Amino acid sequence: MPVVGALFWAIKIVATTLGESVSNYVAITPLKLGYAAAVIIFLAAFALTLMMQLRADRFRPAVFWSVILMTSIVGTAMSDFMNRTVGLGYTGGAAVLTTLLVLVLIGWRATGQTMDVERIATTKAEILYWTATLLSNTLGTSSGDFMSHTLGLGFRGSALLLSAVMLLILAAHYLTPISGTVLFWTAYVLTRPLGAVVENTFEKPTAQGGMGVGTTITSATLLAALVVLVGYQMLTHRPQTLTLDAPPDAAAAPDFTQRRAQPPAPAVPQSPPAGRPRTPPPALAVPSADQEPITPARPPVPPKPSRPPREASPLLPPRRRRRAQLADWLRRRKKRQD
Repeated sequence: MPVVGALFWAIKIVATTLGESVSNYVAITPLKLGYAAAVIIFLAAFALTLMMQLRADRFRPAVFWSVILMTSIVGTAMSDFMNRTVGLGYTGGAAVLTTLLVLVLIGWRATGQTMDVERIATTKAEILYWTATLLSNTLGTSSGDFMSHTLGLGFRGSALLLSAVMLLILAAHYLTPISGTVLFWTAYVLTRPLGAVVENTFEKPTAQGGMGVGTTITSATLLAALVVLVGYQMLTHRPQTLTLDAPPDAAAAPDFTQRRAQPPAPAVPQSPPAGRPRTPPPALAVPSADQEPITPARPPVPPKPSRPPREASPLLPPRRRRRAQLADWLRRRKKRQD
């Protein structure tokens, strides 16, 4: 999984913004295939890119961001299908998708799998991550339309409000002790409606509150920006190995601060310098056949001098004198027994 930093957030915002534009390009104009056809096409593309991502043995930027882009495209098409074709409306669609996303995050938490994106190392955790990503990108379109149309903030007003919230999250990351995982997922969900309202600001005609750039130019510009950013990450990112279905300890970095005790190395006999005959040490000298082996004699151990019995001095204090008398009595009794 990628390292979360400024480049990660830049690519995430561009990819989600591009997803809104591509979905509108296929479903609305100029292709006009409809929301249902767009959902089927992009669900197939999402499944294909997700299989490639799950089979990757390490972080591959092109594959990873392709899945992010597909979740944004299919999420936009699914949201528009629910809100406009099915008739849930922006409020109903946002409420349903918010409930589903909260349930997925609670279930993810209950499984015990890490919610830290940089530490995801199992297939189960990664599937949960992509499920939450798909739901958050689907919710982004509904919430963006809800803010722009239902609340009446417009595309630009919604973009300014969401940008201000993102800046507050950034300040909270550096200035408050709030959990980094909570702040990450809050910002991760909000980048999708931010991308949606920014894309609508450029794409939509001026009569609808946009700048009238059009879907084709907007999509081409965002695609070029995404290719440049992903290409830069491919050239500069640190290799990150992703071990799937490994125990939690296997994905952790080894602790080099604790050294394992090593057994002492066996002594290696040193060879004598060149040109000098090798002479065995004196202790290992072998006597000749007509000589008896010489055994060094040990010096005799002097006998231990017997300690004369100690009488209790009358000058000692009474308590110490009684202890000395008792010690003398015990010593004499032991001597008699011997």
